Amino acid sequence: MTGTVYLVGAGPGAPDLLTLRAARLLARADIVFHDALVHPDTVALATDAIKVAVGKRCGRHATSQRRIERYLVDAAAKHAVVVRLKGGDPMLFGRAQDEIAALEAAGIDYQVVPGVTAALAAAAEIGTPLTLRGQVRSFAFVTPQTGVSQPPSGWAEAARHADGAAVYMGMCEATRVARELIAAGTPAATPVAIVASASLAESNVRYTTLGELPALAARRVAGPVLLLVGPQFRAHPRPARNAGNRAGLQHRGRSPAREVALIA
Repeated sequence: MTGTVYLVGAGPGAPDLLTLRAARLLARADIVFHDALVHPDTVALATDAIKVAVGKRCGRHATSQRRIERYLVDAAAKHAVVVRLKGGDPMLFGRAQDEIAALEAAGIDYQVVPGVTAALAAAAEIGTPLTLRGQVRSFAFVTPQTGVSQPPSGWAEAARHADGAAVYMGMCEATRVARELIAAGTPAATPVAIVASASLAESNVRYTTLGELPALAARRVAGPVLLLVGPQFRAHPRPARNAGNRAGLQHRGRSPAREVALIA
């Protein structure tokens, strides 16, 4: 048997932000290799699958990338539907290129299923668009992280030349992020929104400036964190949100069958 490997985006956290295609694949999956940050309720959608945790958090590796690639190749020889479940979108800082290369070298079919990336969920969380007509026309997705033996990425220059930026995997190195962005020419007074656990009921948002980011980052922030940097991310009042909808679809007193009938 030679199965198909699906690189599936699990979205930013909330299970109900998963795409329909992703949910259907999880229901069909024979085996699922999932990241550490994927919500347990999302993993649970793979009711009949073998579930293998292979992710990492803030630089703490649980499984090496080489080993994950070997797992995928080996699993495709035994199972028809192999799902590699990644937080956010597989094609944005998701190491998808390494896994695709390994699958292609082994002659294994694969498909990529997009997911909602963290920057989009964070913007929705704070009610601030990533772009603003006439003011913010370009936006960069950057990370200070580089692989072993890889050259510097020039991420700070890319962020400076855009009107705004989302810094992925940057909270663990907030002092370095602030220092390098300022050295690249980004003003220290540039607003920064620190968004933790975007899309989840326990989400938390703090506002600061690039110059003050290291001091604020010294306080422990729980959950996965994204930094939004740009003039549009100044602190502003936000109406109360319906956090219940982020924990899962609510039927508001109707039975599940009634809800499905309404949707249909």
